[in-house]
Amino acid sequence: MDKKSRMEDLVRTAYERGLFNGTWLYAENGEVVSKGAVGWRDPADTLPMREDALFDLASVSKNFTGAAIMLLNREGKLSLDDELTKFFPEVPYRGVTVWHLLHHMGGLPDYMEWVAKVAEEENTIPPNSVMIRFLVESGMEPDFAPGEKCEYSNTGYCVLAEIVEKASGVFFDEFMRKRIFEPAGMFSTRLIHRRKDHLTVENLAYGLVPVDGKYVLPDDTDGEAHCVVPLDGVSGDGIVHTNIFDLLAWDRALREEKLLTREEQELMYTPGKLNNGETGKIEDGGNENGYGFGWEIATDPDLGRLVWHSGGWPGYETLLERYLDTDKVLIMLNCRECPDARASSGLIAGMKAIMKGQEPKPLQTIEDMEIKDPDKSGWDAFCGQYETPVKGFPLEEVFRKDGDLYGKIKRENGEDFVFRLYPLGGNLFGWKDWTEQITFGDGFLTIDGTTCKKR
Repeated sequence: MDKKSRMEDLVRTAYERGLFNGTWLYAENGEVVSKGAVGWRDPADTLPMREDALFDLASVSKNFTGAAIMLLNREGKLSLDDELTKFFPEVPYRGVTVWHLLHHMGGLPDYMEWVAKVAEEENTIPPNSVMIRFLVESGMEPDFAPGEKCEYSNTGYCVLAEIVEKASGVFFDEFMRKRIFEPAGMFSTRLIHRRKDHLTVENLAYGLVPVDGKYVLPDDTDGEAHCVVPLDGVSGDGIVHTNIFDLLAWDRALREEKLLTREEQELMYTPGKLNNGETGKIEDGGNENGYGFGWEIATDPDLGRLVWHSGGWPGYETLLERYLDTDKVLIMLNCRECPDARASSGLIAGMKAIMKGQEPKPLQTIEDMEIKDPDKSGWDAFCGQYETPVKGFPLEEVFRKDGDLYGKIKRENGEDFVFRLYPLGGNLFGWKDWTEQITFGDGFLTIDGTTCKKR
């Protein structure tokens, strides 16, 4: 199989269908097999996408924070067993260690709503030091005791950035540039707070979100996506900006042990254990994976050990997958949110199939799958309010509108989010924003294995 041309064809098809706008790179043994750029990098569609365009990595940034912690651990400037209160005694969350934070086991509450509110009230974009203020002033209870659970935590990685700064005596942004990016040969990479610092960034791929059938800057919206403005000052959980070539350099720097030894990396790629001795796992797209130092940890049945991370932030969808045993790396950077989660997952699955020398499946959107003339006679029985699970998809209500079926959930910020349910046959339905499907029963519905009764 000609992997180069097959990947180019697949990405081009995704672009033409409005499912991908950005850059990609696939390499084997350090040699680029396929790379390219499609679409536009500015809101007005006047600047063609470039292969070296800079993207906000969102949560893919976390593995750089993890690497910084490992360097300081080697130098004796901190220990993985150090408690958070060693660096910030005023913080009331006791027993939380650096190790807990690296493995999403610290139980710290989520910062986003509180920090966004402070930013609005004080008419400012707070720097990352607001994380310590949040922990001290918010009065929020921990989500769980340290080590009792493994639940994804952006707060934990922002706090790790503060620990890096405190332990090293160097500003986090400067530490990352001098100790991580430059030694790895990532000379285009940096942390960019362009709204807080009023920066114009050359060759930036601007992230756009879909609103009423067109793409706009999240800055110009008044909903949840507007969080990019008040939260632009935080670090550690995101905000690293880079391109596909620097990410390949990062992969090579790790494999060649330029920054971290093989033994250090083995520790980083080992999932953490909970207090009960079980392996801690986070949920991601219906799967459960181990986690450590900013990497999800899994095993591909064909390609062996895999460490990877995805990133999502208003306007950006990013992916870095590193196959440790077979020396392969896949990078996907998208700056226009895909309007269909199933098609987005299908694109990634197709690229991975080509990696393995297999033919990719055709890209499918929910419109491709929906039954065009469904029997709606039983739909009224599906309508009503449903119990929302403690852990799982929080579907609150199902109702009819203009002859179609709709669902409603409550976002974390309290806003209602309404979406259409697409009939997939019988009692089975799907929707654009998620890959999970709903099956309706007599007085209940099931989503991703979780059953919710009608109230």
